[in-house]
Amino acid sequence: MGDPNGTVTDRAGPGPETVPVPAALRRGVRATADGATWLTRLPALVDRARTRWGLRLEDPFQSGTTAWTAPARTREGGDAVVKIVLPHPEAAGEAAALRAWAGQGAVELLDHDAEAWTLLLRRARPGHGLEEDPVLAERRPSTRLDLAGELLARLHDAPHPADGVAALASLVRPWAELLRERAARLAAPLDLDTGLVAEAAGLLEELPGSAARTVLVHGDLNPGNVLAADDGAGRTWLAIDPKPALGDPAYDPWPLLTQVGAPFAESDPTATLRAHTRVLCAAAGLEPDRVAAWALARSCESALWEAAVHGDRDGALDELAQARAWARLL
Repeated sequence: MGDPNGTVTDRAGPGPETVPVPAALRRGVRATADGATWLTRLPALVDRARTRWGLRLEDPFQSGTTAWTAPARTREGGDAVVKIVLPHPEAAGEAAALRAWAGQGAVELLDHDAEAWTLLLRRARPGHGLEEDPVLAERRPSTRLDLAGELLARLHDAPHPADGVAALASLVRPWAELLRERAARLAAPLDLDTGLVAEAAGLLEELPGSAARTVLVHGDLNPGNVLAADDGAGRTWLAIDPKPALGDPAYDPWPLLTQVGAPFAESDPTATLRAHTRVLCAAAGLEPDRVAAWALARSCESALWEAAVHGDRDGALDELAQARAWARLL
C-alpha cells in the first residue's frame, strides 16, 4: 500500500511499516505494472538489506527513477550507500561492471545481493555531480569535459568482466528497426526529416561492428553520474549508475557533450559541440567523428522514444534539433 506522503507500507512484512519513497522514483516505477508491484515489495527489500549488512539507514536520496538509494553505516561503521534496483535489463550488468572497475574510476562495490537486485557501495563524499562543483562552475565547460574525458579513459582501460555484461551490438542494433518503425508512425506529427532518421538507423547498425577496440562502456555517463570524491589525497571523480556493455568506447560521451554547459543554447551549437568534442576526445583517446556519429544516432533514438513512449512531442523536437546539429558537425 502507499500513501500521498511518499511512503510505502508493508503491514504484513518484517521491519519498518513505512519506507519513504522519493517522488521521482515513485513516478518512474509506477509507469509499469512490474514497477508498481516492486514498490509494494520495497519495504521488505529495505529490511533485507538492513539485516544482511547490519545497516543504519538514513533518508533516501531524492534523485533517481529506477532505484531506491540511501546513505548508510555498516555494522563495522563503514560509510556506505545501499542501492535497491527495480529489475530491468539495462541494470543487469551493473555489479559485474563495478567489480571490473574495482573502485578505479567508479564507486566501489562492497557487496551484492543478486537475488534482491541490491548493491552495497562505498559512499563518495562530498558526492556532488560534475555540474554542481562550485570551483568548476567558475571555469569554462571545457575544463569539466577534460576531467570527464580523463575519467572515461580510466573506465575504458578496465579489464572486461568474465560474464554478466552484454555486447553493445546486441543492445543497439535492435534500436535501428524500432527507430524506423516509430519514424513511420510519427513522421507527420513530428514533421520528421526522414533522411536524418535513416542516417541514424544506419549508424546504429554499422557503428557497433566497425570499432577499432572493445571496452567496458558505462552507457549512461551524464554529469549527474560523475561524483566528486575526496579520499584524503585530493579530489577525484567517480562514475555511478552504469548501464554497462562491451563495445565501442565512442558510444559513451554523448550525455556529457549534451549536458555539460549548455551547448544548444549557444548562438552556434555546432561550433560549440565541435570544440567540446575535441577537448573530451583528446583526454579520452577517442575519435571525434565516431563520437559525433554515435551522438547523432542516440539523439534520434532518444527523440523518437520520448515521442512514442511518453508522448512528449516538444521534448522529441528538441532532441531532433540536437541531432541536426550533430549531423552538421559530421
